[in-house]
Amino acid sequence: MASALYQSIEILGREKGIDPEIVVNAVEDAIALATRKYYKTVENMRGEMDRETGEIRAYVYKTVVETPELVEDPDNQLTLEQARELAPEVEVGGELRFYKDTTPLGRIAAQMAKQVIFQKVREAERDTVFNEYAHRAGEILTATVKRLEPMDVIFDLGKTEARMPKREQSRLEQFAVGERVRVVLLRVDRAAKGPQVIVSRAAPALVQSLFQSEVPEIYDGTVTIRAIAREAGERSKIAVMSRDKDVDPVGACVGMKGMRVQSIIRELRGEKIDIIEYSDEITTFAEKALQPAKVSRVSITDLAEKQLEVIVDDTQLSLAIGKKGQNVRLAAKLLQWKIDIKSEEEKRQEVEQQMQAMGGGPSTPIEQVVELGDSVMEKLIAAGITTVEALADMTAEELSEIPGIGEKTVEKIAVAVRHYFGQYEEGEERPVPVPSEPALVEGEEAIAAAAASDEAGDEVHSMTNTPEEILAGQAADVGSAEEVSEFSAEDIAEAEDESSDIDANDDNDAREAGIELDNDTVDELVDQAQEVSDEGIDDGERDRD
Repeated sequence: MASALYQSIEILGREKGIDPEIVVNAVEDAIALATRKYYKTVENMRGEMDRETGEIRAYVYKTVVETPELVEDPDNQLTLEQARELAPEVEVGGELRFYKDTTPLGRIAAQMAKQVIFQKVREAERDTVFNEYAHRAGEILTATVKRLEPMDVIFDLGKTEARMPKREQSRLEQFAVGERVRVVLLRVDRAAKGPQVIVSRAAPALVQSLFQSEVPEIYDGTVTIRAIAREAGERSKIAVMSRDKDVDPVGACVGMKGMRVQSIIRELRGEKIDIIEYSDEITTFAEKALQPAKVSRVSITDLAEKQLEVIVDDTQLSLAIGKKGQNVRLAAKLLQWKIDIKSEEEKRQEVEQQMQAMGGGPSTPIEQVVELGDSVMEKLIAAGITTVEALADMTAEELSEIPGIGEKTVEKIAVAVRHYFGQYEEGEERPVPVPSEPALVEGEEAIAAAAASDEAGDEVHSMTNTPEEILAGQAADVGSAEEVSEFSAEDIAEAEDESSDIDANDDNDAREAGIELDNDTVDELVDQAQEVSDEGIDDGERDRD
């Protein structure tokens, strides 16, 4: 029959959940330490407890060596010859025991033994707790709230306590002491005060466990959960698929009138849950993961780095990104891919830039814009603007900074560029293509223009008339042909030279003054030259009279 001491040790072991032999070994070590302390010796000493009688003894043991030369520690070793004098049957390597009297051990030795026993028991208890929970990471446990600390919540697991840090809590949850909740076992940390069990209510495994308990199809394996992404207290996304084609995985998780998913939402204190159908095709899966936003298209940009490019309509961009980027962030966690989300407008601009970069950009010579005029082109080319595209990209302020370019010229340039690209405002006449005609020789162009603008076209009898014939015809309106004949060919040439001198002088003066000669200005100068010519003809008539 076991002694009363041993029976007490067994009871203690059951309460602490440790092996009674560990407690017995702790008692024996405590007795040996107390005895060594009492006798003030450095000899090797052990304790021994008799399970039947409960007697505790302490003894010194010495190891047997063959010759005196091999003795290194006289206090703990003795030769074979010395050992056989005490025990004839001993062999080399054996031990001899020398029991010490433990009767003189007093209160101090007993207190020391008690401390050693408690320390050994605590160490054994810690090892038991660690071995109990270390391999159960990810398991769902039912715990009772033991106390609330400023940042942490302490739970009672029965055999030990568990701690839930602030980062593992949901912002929607508040606990009361004594409340029973389900938690996820994250890990077991070894610490100086013993192993610390860390639990969580923010882990995705909690959502998975709740779905397994609420959805029979998930419990029996008909519907499987392929991926979960969660931001505790905000939103969770769960991807499910069915092994049976007749079972809708999303409908099974939602339940009739949403009863199943609503039960999980209540357990999570109102956290939003998005349930989507899993797809092996990553682009299709990405479109579903970004719900409720509607995705225009998805493309894989880097397969090795797992990067996706998602294009959405401009009106869907904010919805796809979500509040503070939550929707696209959860989708990226669910897919385990990087997602670059863009609007249609952003993608269009990017493509245009890439095309310009690849092709070097369009470069149409500025000479193609015939409406600008030679003088304006010279000023633009002098300023370094040689292409139509560069001219179209410039603002009115930038154009006005070019020497010789004023406000009216800026407007003229804008109209010319707009017409070059085929853009006409309301009320503007588009050019009508005319059939090509034989080229006119010098002098005939002015005659043809005069004939086209003159309503009395019958006065011009032929496009081949000479200048003398034209002047003779005009003089017929104010006098007879004989009066016109008084003007010699020299008078006509002098009038023409005077007109050309006026045109040249006006043009040079205008250029020196920095005035741009547009089409209207040129027409005015031509009119002035014509008036001078007419005045010369009138003076000749008055002299004749």
